[in-house]
Amino acid sequence: MKPDVLVMTQIREPAMSRLEEAYTLHRHDLLDADGRADLLARTGGAVRAIVTNGHTPLTADTIAALPRLEIVASVSAGVESIDTRALADRGIPLTNSSPALLDDVADMAMLLTLAARRDLVRAHDYTASGEWGRSGMYPLQSRTAGKRMGIVGMGHVGQAIARRAEASNMQIAYGGRRPKPELGWRFEPDLIQLARDSDILVAAVAGGPDTRGLISRDVLAALGPQGTFVNVARGSVVDEEALIDLLSSGGLGNAGLDVYLNEPHPDPRLTGLPNVVLSPHHASGTVETRDAMAMLVVQNLAAHFAGEKLLTRVDAA
Repeated sequence: MKPDVLVMTQIREPAMSRLEEAYTLHRHDLLDADGRADLLARTGGAVRAIVTNGHTPLTADTIAALPRLEIVASVSAGVESIDTRALADRGIPLTNSSPALLDDVADMAMLLTLAARRDLVRAHDYTASGEWGRSGMYPLQSRTAGKRMGIVGMGHVGQAIARRAEASNMQIAYGGRRPKPELGWRFEPDLIQLARDSDILVAAVAGGPDTRGLISRDVLAALGPQGTFVNVARGSVVDEEALIDLLSSGGLGNAGLDVYLNEPHPDPRLTGLPNVVLSPHHASGTVETRDAMAMLVVQNLAAHFAGEKLLTRVDAA
């Protein structure tokens, strides 16, 4: 008999077809609130696995309604919408897709860094509008090579960003939960000091309550009027009101943002600023990476039901 799986988000083909072949799927993602409640009441006692993502809430109540639940496989990297404490209390493993997306996210961090510091969006408009011909050469910008990059969060994504920045002749320092001397880059536990010592500050830390507002007004102010803030983490990790204020007042030079506090409707006071470069939470948005993320869900479930080691287990505590 096929194991029963609760599907809270659809994943890409051909991974979705692989799930349909191997499991009995209960499509929670296709129902409204009443339908979902009915589905849990009818099938909750049989469900052994969940397929979800980092945006669909998986609450303690839903987990409690699934007495046979054995594993949760997320197609996203972030797990802040999942009640990890409820999973940990029952010893239920959680997997995500971080290894599949780290290169694309690191590329986006560098893209936003370069685009913000070279004023690419306004330079594009200046060229396309014919203003170049009418007004002459575009104002000079600040180079990126040789600058100092501070990275908040030195996990796999942070390390991939650091390698790219180092290849661009940048100096690297980082902040996080603990130093990692094996990496060879300078660890700075004080984020205000890290920002003060940086020309570019990149947020690459996990989202969730533990990191909410981590990039505070004081951190952003320490980065200064020539500084660049780049966020490829979550919108919640930065004090967005302070970010808007400092970008508006000249207290911060510019920003490159892939994530926002209110998605998919970011604050127009932020998106309307001339000194920001914006991406619609699309750092992992390539065909190759999204396919690989989906296949990690398939592979983790297959490993679990075969009694093998999970490929990308994360700490659910």
